[in-house]
Amino acid sequence: MTDAEYVNIWMRPERPARGPKPVYSRAQIAEAAVRIADAEGLEAATMRRIATDIGAGAMSLYRYVPSRDDLVELMADRVMGEIDIAGMPSGDWRADLTRYAEELRAMWLRHPWIATVQRSLPSFGPNQLLVVERLMGVLDAFVSIDENLGLIAILSGYIEGTVREDINSARELHRSGLSESQWMARSHPYIDRLVKSGEYPILMKIVTEARQPHLSRADQFRYGLQRVLDCIAAALPSTTGP
Repeated sequence: MTDAEYVNIWMRPERPARGPKPVYSRAQIAEAAVRIADAEGLEAATMRRIATDIGAGAMSLYRYVPSRDDLVELMADRVMGEIDIAGMPSGDWRADLTRYAEELRAMWLRHPWIATVQRSLPSFGPNQLLVVERLMGVLDAFVSIDENLGLIAILSGYIEGTVREDINSARELHRSGLSESQWMARSHPYIDRLVKSGEYPILMKIVTEARQPHLSRADQFRYGLQRVLDCIAAALPSTTGP
């Protein structure tokens, strides 16, 4: 297979058939890159910086990871390996999907740089594949593979969209120098004027009646997650339980 035929890092053998024996592994490089990105952001995880971290020459690392996209792919798969999927599927689909959602959210919050990674093409990393196998295995006995893909896409979209909003909100607050409560306090006079104007009846109901805005972000996430799981339940045969 020629270089032109490779479309992702997983198609490349980690140990080339020819040349000197590798000194470093993809796992070492990914670990160093994740450590740097966690501390300073994704852009800081350059080949030069990683090489310094592990004591290698910057150019030598391209033997292991040919491109920036390959590096990010390795990093993303490395953090997917943190998701605890042991024992899934357990037979309780709702408990399994709840557990997965909490695990994925926690992983994103530990590694907020993941929110800046834009990937649309499928990933075939070993950790990603294992998660997909276990996750889709939860619903496999109840629905067709196409229905399974659709339901998991709905769940994943909710999790990733919600946690990305949490991460972006935290960044905006950091730039403002305010806590969330301080930001809300400063916004209150303007919101109060909007409510009293009578022009925004839905906003008035949100401000005066809604419980969700007063929940922690974690509890807001769980509230929405249960609504998503209710939708999934409606698509499953009645014999599968709630």
